[in-house]
Amino acid sequence: MSELVLSRRVGAVQVVTYNNPTSRNSLVAGCYAALAAALAAAQADPEVGTIVLTGAGGYFCSGGDLQRLKTWRTAPAAERRLGIEDLHGFVRAVRDCPKPVVAAVEGGAAGAGVSLALACDLLVSARDASFSVAYVKVGLSPDGGATAFLSESVPRQLLTELCLTGDRVSAQRLAEFGTVNRLVDNGRAEAEAVALAQRIANGPARATARIKALCRQAYGATVDEQLEAEANRMSESLGDDEAAEGIGAFFAKRRPDFAALRKPTTA
Repeated sequence: MSELVLSRRVGAVQVVTYNNPTSRNSLVAGCYAALAAALAAAQADPEVGTIVLTGAGGYFCSGGDLQRLKTWRTAPAAERRLGIEDLHGFVRAVRDCPKPVVAAVEGGAAGAGVSLALACDLLVSARDASFSVAYVKVGLSPDGGATAFLSESVPRQLLTELCLTGDRVSAQRLAEFGTVNRLVDNGRAEAEAVALAQRIANGPARATARIKALCRQAYGATVDEQLEAEANRMSESLGDDEAAEGIGAFFAKRRPDFAALRKPTTA
């Protein structure tokens, strides 16, 4: 695997670190393929229950490499589109991964770095971190799903302000809207993200995958569509050995042992 991405196991959690700290983890050629490979490896490993995505050197990700974007600017439209789709492919991989992905943000995120942080299922951030949808400052519009993901948790007026000004918003303010799940002391984001991820990884893997899928589709579905999806997932869960273990443990007044049932998950 490329040195751009470091991957290590902590219990049932795979920690995937984007490793380009000299430029605050700007997104350079080859990074999306390397990140996607690490995600796919974690997804395929039955001993991995959850994934933590973070950046090296005390900063999550500063977004696209401007030198690279400068080169793309003069390329044919189709080529420019392909470069953007590399980012979108990884965002879709995070969304579609049946295992929950937790972002651990130190320092902050800007541009596509915000998109990557928000693409994750949960977000743990250091208190002093800031987030900036900074595209407008260099004459660009957002990509990577930034507007889609922010619209799920912040009012339209704030979404529009952030995108039109490129101003920084604090992790504290985003936590007030629920966009950030956990605020922690500086230097503790990864440890807290791993602890949260481990707690989830100890649960029922297949039920977790179903829950993630339901949560992901909820914002774009009608009530009837969501009721149908919930009925299907609940029916599947009731027939699963995880339900047998969970319900049996409840009546036996013991802690359920879902780890013994862990196997590759499908949503």
